[in-house]
Amino acid sequence: MKLLNSLGPNPRLVRMFAEEKGLELATDEIDIMAGENRQPSYLEKNPGGQLPALQLDDGSVLAETIAICEYLEELHPQPALIGATPEQRGAARMWTRRIEQKIVQPLTDGFRFAEGLAMFKDRLHVIPQAADDLKATAQEGLTWLDGQLGSKPFIAGDRFSLADIVLYSFLDFGRGVGQPIDPSNKNLAAWFERVTERPSADASLHAAARAGGMRA
Repeated sequence: MKLLNSLGPNPRLVRMFAEEKGLELATDEIDIMAGENRQPSYLEKNPGGQLPALQLDDGSVLAETIAICEYLEELHPQPALIGATPEQRGAARMWTRRIEQKIVQPLTDGFRFAEGLAMFKDRLHVIPQAADDLKATAQEGLTWLDGQLGSKPFIAGDRFSLADIVLYSFLDFGRGVGQPIDPSNKNLAAWFERVTERPSADASLHAAARAGGMRA
């Protein structure tokens, strides 16, 4: 199998998940800046046009980051990043969904409708007048999450999980496009530093593709 890969927080999320599992995915680089993901050759593989996608050995393509991570976990259950028990899986999925709704979606659209407007205006329906409110919504979600996190080391409790990977990938992206963590959210700031120290955080950023090694 191979990862259809590109710039951006979504592909990084999958790369970081794979790094945590010790997997090296073969990659095919797609130039999103040039709009390669909106061309027929890519849309035939993934009609949604988004990245990443995972091309399986039988030629079929699996899209959506969470679905890809779930698939990799099924193939390689250890270390368990979604969960080894129903309770662990339920908690990781609950927190992942909350993060997507309260933070990831408004943060991402806030960028697309403002700083990323030139790139996205001809690719999807954009609402520039909503950008500031979306960014504010993401910050409200982060403040809420800061209170929920408290002194827990990771989002779902004592265990590093998919929820942490999703949040980290988008917060690291956000701080580079004018949406940093409010320093008053001290629990989240400390959490962010802890995750930054994980080898997968650096590897997923700087090593988008490596040949050889273990393949999923």
